[in-house]
Amino acid sequence: MKRKLSFAIPCYNSANTIPQVIAEIRETLAKVEDKYEYEIITVVDGSPDNVFEVLQGLAAQDQRIKVINLAKNYGQSSAKMAALKYSTGDYIIIMDDDGQCPADKTIDLIAPLENGYDVSMADYPQKKQSWFKNFGSKFNTVTCRLVLDVPKDFRSSNFYAMKKFVRDQIIQYRNPYPFMDGLISQITKSIGYVPMEERERISGSTGYTLAKLLTFWLNGFTAFSIIPLRISSMIGIICAIAGFIGGIVTVLRKIIIVEIHVGWSSIISLMLFIGGLIMLMLGMIGEYIGRIYISINDAPQYVERETINVERQ
Repeated sequence: MKRKLSFAIPCYNSANTIPQVIAEIRETLAKVEDKYEYEIITVVDGSPDNVFEVLQGLAAQDQRIKVINLAKNYGQSSAKMAALKYSTGDYIIIMDDDGQCPADKTIDLIAPLENGYDVSMADYPQKKQSWFKNFGSKFNTVTCRLVLDVPKDFRSSNFYAMKKFVRDQIIQYRNPYPFMDGLISQITKSIGYVPMEERERISGSTGYTLAKLLTFWLNGFTAFSIIPLRISSMIGIICAIAGFIGGIVTVLRKIIIVEIHVGWSSIISLMLFIGGLIMLMLGMIGEYIGRIYISINDAPQYVERETINVERQ
């Protein structure tokens, strides 16, 4: 009996790259058509180029290519959620639309799933991205290890596969701040890694700016953990203890040394430092409260404008 593979691909500014990505998927799966069948779910995430029209043409030629056109740009994580919603395969492969993910290594990627793992991730010894995106990826991995319940050797990736039951659990998440690594960490710790080489982009440049990477990081930092709030509490306790000790020392010095000259600069510096910490903690609390407010108002993860080769659910 053939297993079915579902390829979930968010698309943004990829009119020049997505045809080659899809062509490589089809070429790769043609070599193992006796073992696997497949579908390709593409999600146009409010892209400013004509990638939707390009996908329309491809979908007209192949019913296995499904297209979901979102009403606006909701972000890559929400686009992945839209793709997962319509994935029907036994294994779901999530990848980028720029050609950096080595689609010809798909069978290698799903091998750990065949051997008992729930999730399989590509492990790139050397990432071929801009310096700030490399930094963002590394920082995201470190953050996940610190604040999420993930294995100690967890390494985030843009090319990974999961079993159907993992997908079924992920799509139950309805809040407007999905974070894939966090969702996976809530479901399983059975994650395998497959060494492979990341490619250069086929053309163009990344759609991620430093601001978007910071937003992505903040989402992951606050979406599935209250550790940031606990860290803020600990900092507050430490500062309070330090202030109490400093007060005692000042009183003792005043008693012992009657004429003591207090430095204006040091006082102002201390006030600015403590004030900055307070504002940081209030900002962190405000971020959580804001997310709660938006979530209880049922803000959507995404809105579908139209679909092609898809039965609406």
